[in-house]
Amino acid sequence: MKPTHTKKPRDLVDGVLLLDKPVGLSSNDALIKAKRILNAKKAGHTGTLDPFATGLLPLCFGEATKFSQDLLEADKTYETTVHLGITTNTGDTEGEAIATHEVDVTVAQIEAVLAQFRGPILQVPPMYSALKRDGKAYYEYAREGITLEREARPVTILSLKFLEYSAPFLKLSVTCSKGTYIRVLGEDIGNALGSGAHLNALRRTQVGPLGIDAMVTLEDMQANPAPLSMLAPVDALLASFPAVMLTEELAKRFLNGQRLALGKEEIAVPAEQGRVRVYLGDKLLGTAQLQEYAILAPERLIAFLG
Repeated sequence: MKPTHTKKPRDLVDGVLLLDKPVGLSSNDALIKAKRILNAKKAGHTGTLDPFATGLLPLCFGEATKFSQDLLEADKTYETTVHLGITTNTGDTEGEAIATHEVDVTVAQIEAVLAQFRGPILQVPPMYSALKRDGKAYYEYAREGITLEREARPVTILSLKFLEYSAPFLKLSVTCSKGTYIRVLGEDIGNALGSGAHLNALRRTQVGPLGIDAMVTLEDMQANPAPLSMLAPVDALLASFPAVMLTEELAKRFLNGQRLALGKEEIAVPAEQGRVRVYLGDKLLGTAQLQEYAILAPERLIAFLG
């Protein structure tokens, strides 16, 4: 009789991993590898990075997954290298070259063109993207040689900085709103310069309040005998929101989903209304909306973490 092998049960892991995604790996593959190293039961990422891109990919585990939407909505910062003069069918190095042009531009011309792309702009989503139509991803249509009509969508380029130009490579720093495609931005800048372009490199350096200082690699995790120690706490995702500290009695009511009239309690509240993170001591209870008259309305509650 063959011996039966039982799978090791997955662990309940809560926290945030600031992964430095390597080039060539999809965001989902990176998540699967990190989840396996941590033996975590529940995990999710906070928006994808293209396989050719590197840099900050926040991965949420356990209770942190309840707040991943906040990072999907957050502004993001990238450093990118735009290769002027060559257009590819994907807008990056993974595609095939479909057109080439001479590159004869000056830094002054580049600066003038960059000014056109700062602030609110309209962007046509690329065919090689995960957006869907009729239940089918755009990239699936593209691989079949089908090009769909796409409506331009409003996005905001909060910052667009010139870093370096060594023809034909243009290095830029971009901070943008959700839904922005840096590949499309690079192509549009190339078209405005009359040379066409594709992205040669892309590295994400900021997602909402999270930066690259505490990033770890998959190799770091594999080499660490205690990889769980590399996780940031759940509330690392919520650092941009003010905190409200509750008493034990109020915390019980909050966790039962009750709205709290904090104006009647001796509880310090922020001056501005809006989303807050809520604590009992150093224990995160969840998020809430602070409303008029200091009413605290529970929003997303988490299991009480020990």
